[in-house]
Amino acid sequence: MPSNARHVLALLDAGVVSACLGAALELGLFWLLGDRAMPGEAIARKLRLSPRRCGYWLQVLAQAGFIDEGSDGFRSSPTAKADILDTYSRETWAFLAQEARERLPAFSDLARSLGDDGTERPPTGAGRPDYVTLMAADPARARRFTRMLYELHRPLADELVRRVDVRGIARLIDVGGGSGIVSLTFARHYPGLRATVVDLATVCGAGRELAVEDGLGDRVTYHPVDFLREDLPGGFDLALMCDVGIYGRAVFDRVSTALNRPGRLVVVDVFAPATGTAPASRVIWALERSLADPQHAPPTAEDVRSLLASSGFRVRSCDDLRLPDDRDAFTIIDAEWA
Repeated sequence: MPSNARHVLALLDAGVVSACLGAALELGLFWLLGDRAMPGEAIARKLRLSPRRCGYWLQVLAQAGFIDEGSDGFRSSPTAKADILDTYSRETWAFLAQEARERLPAFSDLARSLGDDGTERPPTGAGRPDYVTLMAADPARARRFTRMLYELHRPLADELVRRVDVRGIARLIDVGGGSGIVSLTFARHYPGLRATVVDLATVCGAGRELAVEDGLGDRVTYHPVDFLREDLPGGFDLALMCDVGIYGRAVFDRVSTALNRPGRLVVVDVFAPATGTAPASRVIWALERSLADPQHAPPTAEDVRSLLASSGFRVRSCDDLRLPDDRDAFTIIDAEWA
């Protein structure tokens, strides 16, 4: 068989391999193995799986290079140790795998869904609740999500402290700030700074735990607000919107009323390179959302700059920030409202 045909066939099976990897992350297989080898039967007993079914599952993972098989059983491969065990915590990987699993139904009949305009039946991608609905309804999920973002966004927060000058800023409002990792990082570097993180009530509850664990519960506080529909608290010198993804004239109008005069707004996000395209790291999200809304379009940096101007903000600077190994650069838009 030609090698290119083998490659195509492998890609057709890639969804199965991905599902097997996701199950390994959710079930904690790599942490179960640790630095030791375990026979397949022992793994099946520990995870309460059918021995034969578990054996096939382990074979798929071994063929994909995530575990190695030897005479004494299976162990995590060097790839799994470097890319999984040494990168994020078990809890973060489990949540990321759960989200990937929940996303799959939207793609189950993609050949039909791509041509479905939703006029005869609900669009295929419309069945999965959005972020706000999921987080508001399930405090346990919100806590897992918030702690996951605290871990994933730490490198970005560390870099923003080096790139964004907040000297002279006394009060910061972190709009849609989730875990508050960016505010917590700024507070550690600027002892005179106090920050308020606004997000859903369930997310704020989880964020408060993190602030206390970081010893900054007295300087970084959390205020439950649905900023898409409700007014923000006021009296702030700087507003921050980091990786929020949702922008509009109404949102920026609410932010402007929360600021002292003169005030600053810093928007940090990965934007689409052009209208109708998606950033490389977020193209699957964009495709999923387009299955529910055929007109979905991730914003470009120019879209956001135009919205800021319509709300009375003047853009002072617009710079790129690229983290190591990231496929896309973040854009930092620093704006002033007088």
